[in-house]
Amino acid sequence: MLLQRTEYLDRLIAFRDKQLIKIVTGIRRCGKSTLLELYQDWLKQQGVEERQIISINFEDIDYEELTDYKRLYSYLKERLIPGKMTYVFLDEIQHVKDFPRAVDSLFIKKNVDLYLTGSNAYMLSSEIATLISGRYVQIEMLPLSFREYMESTGSMEDRSTKYVEYLENSSFPYALELKGRPNELRDYLEGIYNTILVKDIVSRKKITDTMMLKSILRFVFDNIGSPLSSKKIADTMTSDGRKIDAKTVERYLEALSESYIIYQAKRYNIKGKQYLKTLEKYYVVDIGLRFMLLGSRQADAGHILENVVYLELLRRGYDVSVGKVDEYEVDFVAQNSRGTTYFQVALSVRNEQTLERELRPLMMIRDHYPKFILTLDDDPEAQYDGIRRVNARDWLLGLTD
Repeated sequence: MLLQRTEYLDRLIAFRDKQLIKIVTGIRRCGKSTLLELYQDWLKQQGVEERQIISINFEDIDYEELTDYKRLYSYLKERLIPGKMTYVFLDEIQHVKDFPRAVDSLFIKKNVDLYLTGSNAYMLSSEIATLISGRYVQIEMLPLSFREYMESTGSMEDRSTKYVEYLENSSFPYALELKGRPNELRDYLEGIYNTILVKDIVSRKKITDTMMLKSILRFVFDNIGSPLSSKKIADTMTSDGRKIDAKTVERYLEALSESYIIYQAKRYNIKGKQYLKTLEKYYVVDIGLRFMLLGSRQADAGHILENVVYLELLRRGYDVSVGKVDEYEVDFVAQNSRGTTYFQVALSVRNEQTLERELRPLMMIRDHYPKFILTLDDDPEAQYDGIRRVNARDWLLGLTD
């Protein structure tokens, strides 16, 4: 079943023939290659000829010799069509050493429209991206949203049941094919997990202590939505008899973030309007991966909902941080070019004290930006001094303004 992923497809279409390199990034198996296929099909529907499209996936052994940037450049140069636009798609480009050299040389040629994908943020780190800085636009791709998952079922009904399915079945697109086959799903998720660890982290970062890397990832998965520091993780590991220092933990966390398996949300002082240096929170790219690693017995439904909301805010193009107002916390401060929105996330606020606890930090914020409490309570929307309490599933589906 081929999902259209229209939000991402529309962004590629909007950048067609623009003097920019289009770079699609995101975790392995989130649908980057499929997105390129969908876009190539769209181009053909617009009258682009087959010969105007060059597509290479560097995970395919057929193209192994092109992982040398000079050979890649020669190969592509020979295939450009004079006087016509040539669309060049380079999938998993991080396998090509010094790829920006080839890309930059292609970019300056006339009638070349370039599209790249990569499964590692390292490919865009400062030393590598210098050559193409200012010349590319990055489209960050995530696995399926709850709305996309609902659409894949052919009906927008039974939201509560499907929300649970969405979490347990995983949001990776191919997991839809494995619905109702838990053993195969587990094998599939284990395959993604091991490939990321081995290919994207251990070999790239030359990490020797794989067991420690796995322990740190498990620890982060187990503590999504909780304030963490490198020192806290190092102290926990050391007290469990696995000696490690905070600097090494920091390096491992950076590598895990670069592979898009975890995301870091920094803390933000709302009154002082500045980022704080300590106690970030981490969220996982897919709850199904977390269940695979830890089992559902350790599921904290509140933090899991928080995780889902965090990823949805990223999808919607926000920069997301964890807010601090005096000694209180706001779950998410979501900022974009249009302004700021504040979010509290709670499983339920039917209990008076819980509602009060969630409202307090939002009421302390003196600006006039929108403020929301998202819960799984199936109650009509309510307002408290302009703070809107809405159903989280409706919000995830885009049914609230």
